Parts: sequence; structure tokens; C-alpha cells
Amino acid sequence: MTDRIGTTEGDTSQANSKTPLLDQVRVPADVRALDKKDLRQLADELRAETIDAVSITGGHLGAGLGVVELTVAIHHVFNTPDDKLVWDVGHQCYPHKILTGRRDRIRTLRQGGGLSGFTKRTESEYDAFGAAHSSTSISAGLGMAVARDLKGEDRNVICVIGDGAMSAGMAYEAMNNAGALKNRLIVILNDNDMSIAPPVGAMSAYFSRLWSGGTYQSIRHFTKQVTGAVSKELQKTVGRAEEYVRGMAAPQGTLFEEMGFHYVGPIDGHNLDHLIPVLKNVRDADMGPILVHAITQKGKGYAPAEESADKYHGVSKFNVATGEQQKGAANAPSYTKVFAKALIREAERDERVVAITAAMPGGTGLNLFAEKFPERFFDVGIAEQHAVTFAGGLATQGMKPFAAIYSTFLQRAYDQVVHDIAIQKLPVRFAIDRAGLVGADGPTHAGAFDVTYLSTLPGFVVMAAADEAELVHMVATARAIDDGPSAFRYPRGEGRGTELPERGQPFEIGKGRILRDGGHAAILSFGARLAEVEAAADQLASRYGLSITVADARFAKPLDHDLIRQLANHHEALITIEEGSIGGFGSHVLEFMAEDGLLDGRVKVAPLHLPDIFIDQASPQAMYDEAGLNAGHIVTRVLSMTEAGEAALRA
Repeated sequence: MTDRIGTTEGDTSQANSKTPLLDQVRVPADVRALDKKDLRQLADELRAETIDAVSITGGHLGAGLGVVELTVAIHHVFNTPDDKLVWDVGHQCYPHKILTGRRDRIRTLRQGGGLSGFTKRTESEYDAFGAAHSSTSISAGLGMAVARDLKGEDRNVICVIGDGAMSAGMAYEAMNNAGALKNRLIVILNDNDMSIAPPVGAMSAYFSRLWSGGTYQSIRHFTKQVTGAVSKELQKTVGRAEEYVRGMAAPQGTLFEEMGFHYVGPIDGHNLDHLIPVLKNVRDADMGPILVHAITQKGKGYAPAEESADKYHGVSKFNVATGEQQKGAANAPSYTKVFAKALIREAERDERVVAITAAMPGGTGLNLFAEKFPERFFDVGIAEQHAVTFAGGLATQGMKPFAAIYSTFLQRAYDQVVHDIAIQKLPVRFAIDRAGLVGADGPTHAGAFDVTYLSTLPGFVVMAAADEAELVHMVATARAIDDGPSAFRYPRGEGRGTELPERGQPFEIGKGRILRDGGHAAILSFGARLAEVEAAADQLASRYGLSITVADARFAKPLDHDLIRQLANHHEALITIEEGSIGGFGSHVLEFMAEDGLLDGRVKVAPLHLPDIFIDQASPQAMYDEAGLNAGHIVTRVLSMTEAGEAALRA
């Protein structure tokens, strides 16, 4: 069984290995034991191993390739895990995982029972902080640094954050606090000028000017001391720096210096002869906080990634030699693309329709909208809080904003949803992608909680699409709602192959539909579990002779009270099902039934929802099996709740 490049189980001969140095590395202490002259070869082997592993598993590639040298340098200079290393987001951590005792499992990345695609504290002592959302590293690292000093300990805390992540306000909140506290903290800004999509906003332009322009900040004694160990060319460059970067820079220093950080750089993040001495000097400096500005290239060292527009940010399995990704033929368009095309059609009808994303134009499908209506498209960077309130401002002026944000990312802006949108009853439309369980990205990206956290808000209309045709109509419904906020959710991946309408038609607010009538039990579905519900109904009819009523709620808020009464009054059992957490659709149905006197024993009621756990990554089918929300689970529940079902089981 092949478990690493050039080696097989029982054959670890370095003579036959393509990665002889990497084969000697089990933990970072082995990296520290290597001579500095060997680190270039180690980095090359680490890059090759990363490419080979991701070609088998799929996952995030470009970001990891961009930090190979930085990863080697950090583990060579710092005493991890005693020194705490915090990776922002975590999708660039595959090389780090290989060097920290996980090489033998690296080809289980993002698979069921395998390694997480992000840093995870329960996975390794070398993962100091779990992360899969952006811009958390400096906050977490500062907390670790303060705890270290309160306990009188002596260790370094190193945070690696990308330039894309620096577009989020949380990073600056943390830097502001760090500058005021003055605890020793090392922040490495990994500036590759390329987050998931090209970075936007003033900070991106600032970094570009800082690197490519002829005006650098005046270098203080500390910075001269650190950079003096590098090259004469860099010394001359920084020696010529007499002017401050204007616009973002304060009169007496750079933005970082004004926030209380000692700024070092920029340095070549792929040049180990630059990185090693700078990191050693930073490590040994008795001051803090310090920011090291490293320039890197996303996708570095792998031509197909370097030449790709997205630098192979996220890839499926691929051929290493050609870079060709192994993507299966789609049986139906993705929900994301259906949403994008439906929104374009609504924008053609109504010039007030505008679209907003937080650094995810491709992921949300809004890149298609941007091509058609560039002046009505706004990518605000990794800034979900700003995106929501920005949409609110647009709504006050009669525009019709659609904020397309993943369910898991919208969590980051919940206060703005409540305070800036819901309380003011502003008609902002939230297009919530990645609803439900998402497979390889695991619990950090699961869209589990949006129905619960939005349905509690007065005046919110909350919808879920059962198929792609319903999604088209829900886009039209949201556009038509002008008296308050609304949201519609839809899953990741392909649709069901449902025939799409030429143009969406608004639904009657708060009204569901019955798809088939039956006499034994009723299943009220909210969202994309409807396909599993219909499969269960077919099994119950063909195997057990039970006829099932299948209904699609469409709305979690407002609920269709008449539909719920009808189902409760005419069936022995009523099951609700949703791909969301407890406290969502099913809880609202039970609350209504209690208030309406429908829980008097005439009908048995069971809510099916995601269990009260975080489900680790696996295939979506396996994750929904663990959640108990596939057709077989529905069949079992119906059989246990009906007399005919129990009789069928006894027969």
C-alpha cells in the first residue's frame, strides 16, 4: 500500500525515495535538527508531497503551496508545540500537518474518519487553535500571549494571517488591543495578493503599494537590526525608504506602527535565506507585538496552480502531471448556479436589484451576476458584518439588496442582522447557500443554525427550497417582499433535475403545498430533505402498504397554520423534517400545535432535525446517515408511530 511518495509499506529505503529528507521528519524537532542548507530541499520535497496528497483527496491546494517555505522556516526557528503557532482560516495548513506527525494520514484529508481540512485542537498538540473561518488568529494568539504572561511562562506565540483575512474588521480589533496591551506577540502577514477571489478594498491596494512602490516606511533601529541579517540589496532598499505610505499611513509611521506593532518587512516569503534570520531575530527580540510582512505566491511551485485564476484554491482530485481535475459530469445544475441565474432574471426585471457578497463571488455564483451587472455587484471583502449593514443602508434608499452569504458565514454577522436589519424592518434579502451538511468541509462549514437564529426574529420571512424550481420562485418571492427582511436557504451541490420555470413567480407568503395524499401518516418537510421524504413514502407504500401524505412547508416563518391543522387532524402521526438544528422549523411547528390545542393525544408528533452534536466530515450521504435524516430513518420512524406500521413489522 503506497503511503508516501516513492515509498511503500515495508520499503522505506531512502535510496529509492523521492523525499529522502522529508522521510526523516516525524515531528518539527526533526526540522530543527536539520542544517540550514538542507531546508531548501526539504521545502521542495514538502511541496511535492502536498501536491501528491491533494491530488488524491482533493481539497485546498494553492494556499498551502504558498506557505511551504514559511512553514519550514517557522518549525525550524520556533520550538513548537511549546511555542504556539496559530494559522488563520487553516486551509493553508496541509504542509504543517505533514511536518507535525500526520504525514502517514495526510491522504485521509477531508474523508470520513480522516484528518480535518483545517486546524483542529483535538487532532494534534501542534494545532494550537481550531480555525476554518477567517481573521481569528490574532485574537486567539493575543489571548494565548496574555495567558502566558499571567502565568509567568516563557514561550512565543506566532500567528500567520493572510492579506485576504486582513480585510476583516476582527483582525484590526485584535491588533488594536494587542498594541494597547503590549504583550509579546508575533504576527506574520502572509501577503499573496490573492485570497479566494482577488482582494478588494483599500488594504489590498495599500499592501500592493507597500511592496511594489518606491516609498517604504522609515526604518527604526529595531527594524534595521532585524533586516541587517538579510541581504545587502534589501538593506539598500529599506535604507532608501524615507517617506511613509500615504492614505492608509499616519504621519509618523505605517498603519501597523501606529497600532503599536513593530513592523518588519516586506521580505520574500519563499527565500529561506531571508526568512530564517528574520524569524530568529524576531524570536529573540525582547519586545512586542511584532508584525513580519512576508510576500508569497499562492500556488507557488506547481505550474497549473500558478497559471489558474484562483490559484487552485479548492480542487477536486486531479492528475499531478497535467493538473486536470476529475470532476464528474453534472446530472443537474447546482443550486448555486440556479440561484445566480434566477437573480439575474430578477435584476433584468428590476433595476433596483443589487447583489452583495463577502469575498465569495464564485462560491455564491455572484460572479455570473457581476459579469451581467458589474455596477450593481459589490464584493465587500471578508467582512460579513459590514456586508449586512451595507445592505441595510442600500435598502433605506429603495434599493433591493440580495446578500448572498453562506449559512456558516452569516453567523458572523448575527448582531447586524438583528440590530441593523430586523429591528428596522429593512427589506434585505438573504440568499443562504450551503444549507445543511456540506461533506468534506465538516462542522465548521455546516449550515445548521440559520433557520433557528433567523426564525426567532420578529418580522422575518424564512424560506427553504425543496428543489431548484422552488429556489427560482423563492428568489422572485424575496424580490417582491418590500416590508421587511427575508431569507431563503438552499444546499450545496446539484439540484434534483427538476424542470426549471422560465421565470420565477412569487409564492403566497406563509403557504405550503401537499404533494401526495395518504391516510396513515403525514410528513411535513422543510427544505431539501423532500427527496428523501418522497423516497421513504415510496418504500412505505411498496414494502408495507402504508399510504403517506407528503407536504412541503416552504416557510418556517410565517408557518402555514391551516396546513398543519389539516395534517394533524387527519393523520395518526405527523413527522416534521429539516436539515437544521433543534430550535428551528420543527420547534416552531410544535409551539404552534401546543398553542392551538393540537397536542392533545389525537396525533403522534415527531420532529426530525440535525442531532445536538457537531458531525465530522464525511460524504454528505454518510453525514446524513449519522444525523438520522435519510429515507431509511424516515421509514423506521413512521413504522414505529403507526398501528399499521407496527402490524406490518409483526407480520
